[in-house]
Amino acid sequence: MAQDYTAEEILLKIRQSSQKIESFYKQDFINYRGKTKDTKEYYTEIIAGWCIENCSLFEQIPKITRRSSYRTLTHDGNPGNTRSNRTEELIAMSMFRQGELPVIGKILDYQTPLKNKRSDQAGKIDLLAYDGKVLRILELKEPKSTESMLRCILEGYTYLQIVDKEKLLQDFSLPAYTPVVANPFVFVNGQQHNEMREKRPQLRRLKELFRTKPFYIVRKENGYYDVTEDE
Repeated sequence: MAQDYTAEEILLKIRQSSQKIESFYKQDFINYRGKTKDTKEYYTEIIAGWCIENCSLFEQIPKITRRSSYRTLTHDGNPGNTRSNRTEELIAMSMFRQGELPVIGKILDYQTPLKNKRSDQAGKIDLLAYDGKVLRILELKEPKSTESMLRCILEGYTYLQIVDKEKLLQDFSLPAYTPVVANPFVFVNGQQHNEMREKRPQLRRLKELFRTKPFYIVRKENGYYDVTEDE
């Protein structure tokens, strides 16, 4: 849906929503498309610029230590064992069944829970992948997703702050020194991929600041998935 706001109106929305930074990525304006009516800047560029200037706020996101295991032993990649019909979750399960994906390595799990108790305000990690050196928190978006690349970056980074990395590594029997990073995981020629092709310097700066980079998915004719690195 087209939006029609000034730069100051967007900044006001940001300031009003930044008090609870762990849910900042959920705000509707994170996905606004188009440009402001006065400065002709992409909405997401203004938001990304604010995030860069206030990056210390994201370091204050509270960590949640999950007492139960992060690993869900009943996850077998069988869609018949879930009530979900969400496209992203079904894609994640298909990738889990595939096992190894180029570039990112082995898919260890999907829909990894972050909550310790029901009242915790935290979602689930779409996919966890391990390439023998790095454990990746992958923020998956389906091919037709209209969510912004900014949303992908912020959501993944938020989960990276929330998760107890030490326990996550223990639960998946990985070496304690393993780096844990978050990456957008989106489809080639999807909205998020197209945004990265455009001139969006603030988005790129935020990507570098958060030390994240997108990976791009191609679904092959045989139903398997290929992965390419950020351009």
